[in-house]
Amino acid sequence: MAEKKKLTTAAGIPYFEHENSMTAGPRGPILLQDFILHEKMAHFNRERIPERVVHAKGTGAYGTLTITHDITAYTKAKIFNTVGKKIRMLARFSTVGGEKGSADAERDPRGFALKFYTEEGNWDLVGNNTPVFFIKDPKKFSDFIHTQKRDPRTNCKSATMMWDFWSLNPESLHQVTTLMSDRGTPYSHRHMHGFGSHTFSFLNSKNERFYVKFHFLTMQGIKNFTDAEAGEMRGKDPDHAQRDLVEAIDRGEFPKWAFKIQVMPEAEAKDYRWNPFDLTKVWPHADYPLIDVGVMELNEIPANYFAEVEQAAFAPAHVVDGIGYSPDKMLQGRLLSYPDAHRYRLGVNYEQIPVNRCPYAVNNYERDGFMRVDGNGGSNPNYFPNSFDNIEPDPAYKEPGMDLDSLTADWYDRNAPGEDDHYTQPGNLFRLMTAQEKQNTIHNVVTSMSGITGPKKDMIIQRQLCHFFRADIQFGMGIAKGLGVEAEIPAAHTK
Repeated sequence: MAEKKKLTTAAGIPYFEHENSMTAGPRGPILLQDFILHEKMAHFNRERIPERVVHAKGTGAYGTLTITHDITAYTKAKIFNTVGKKIRMLARFSTVGGEKGSADAERDPRGFALKFYTEEGNWDLVGNNTPVFFIKDPKKFSDFIHTQKRDPRTNCKSATMMWDFWSLNPESLHQVTTLMSDRGTPYSHRHMHGFGSHTFSFLNSKNERFYVKFHFLTMQGIKNFTDAEAGEMRGKDPDHAQRDLVEAIDRGEFPKWAFKIQVMPEAEAKDYRWNPFDLTKVWPHADYPLIDVGVMELNEIPANYFAEVEQAAFAPAHVVDGIGYSPDKMLQGRLLSYPDAHRYRLGVNYEQIPVNRCPYAVNNYERDGFMRVDGNGGSNPNYFPNSFDNIEPDPAYKEPGMDLDSLTADWYDRNAPGEDDHYTQPGNLFRLMTAQEKQNTIHNVVTSMSGITGPKKDMIIQRQLCHFFRADIQFGMGIAKGLGVEAEIPAAHTK
């Protein structure tokens, strides 16, 4: 039998009375000197760190990415340099708008965040289960998220806030259409696709740049709840998606996703018919077909949720050599905001937390700060350049400049050609749906918009109906009929 372990304080001091407070006699008051009581209560009071402002409710698992196809013509990233290579990784799935105690089956996009522990540093790909988003400019992000949270007066979720914002921002229509379809209520994390969503860039060994979109297609098959089924599940088991992932992996049914990319040569970005860096648009597969890369498999549930999932920090800024950014405005905004959020939530040294730590060499001049626990660089110099250590920047990692002049000249104006078409792609998405999917989507929109209240109700409804009509006349008519309102059909559709 293994030797019994002594119960100790956090400082390693053994003690006996774990359950009974020290008192002045059997019935007397508690003594201030009971340090064990203070330590237990003080630690308990601080067990909760600030929850994520968005993506608060989530679950995670470790696994591997196996490279099955050669894409070295597009990128020199070492993660892709050998067919058959396996890379350890962490995935976190989440809802976007709800708090930690919210239900997994809410109608909401799902976060799809991946961390790859590569030999050249950690690569974080922070996306969603949809290829687009509601807005394309980060200045709108906080306003949008406020509409998905709670009304300042009632402290309740508000359909009026949501639809008011969406109706005033027609660029949201593509994502709204996706959200209001059955894809807005996935059956489980295992049965949904994942997307990097943003446009990133690849650099190959010749320093040629390609723009790229990342896709992870579920190999379990797409499976969604209807609105009624999702409502039932919210009451039956608010943690059903968390439970489903844990139990599937425990059974040895390891979920897999096919990793694919779309690639656009840099020169084609200049005159593509849509802004290829607009997060509210997709690149049609007919123009840029999917290219196979590998297979992602999740096969290990973290031993401790708080340590390895709650403290996991993913940032789009974390890319490795051969993978870069693009002029995507939303991506540019996230490069700043995500690491900033982690420093607030977890502390300035959040990348020293084991789940976030790069398993390979890390050499820099960052020192001090809250919760520095790694030796703080010892006696080594904390400045560069210096005459004492042998850390040197490697010119092999210098990235060539990006040709921005021609891009910004064309797309600085938000209403320039390629920027002002908010309706073609949502309309195409609706027309691709089966008859049942169209019916379900219309029903879900009607159900949600029926919650719009207040003196501006009719104005908000008519404004949003206008967007649906511009996308597809059948779409708009179905919603207007379901709401029982007389639709003001835009002039372009009255002929």
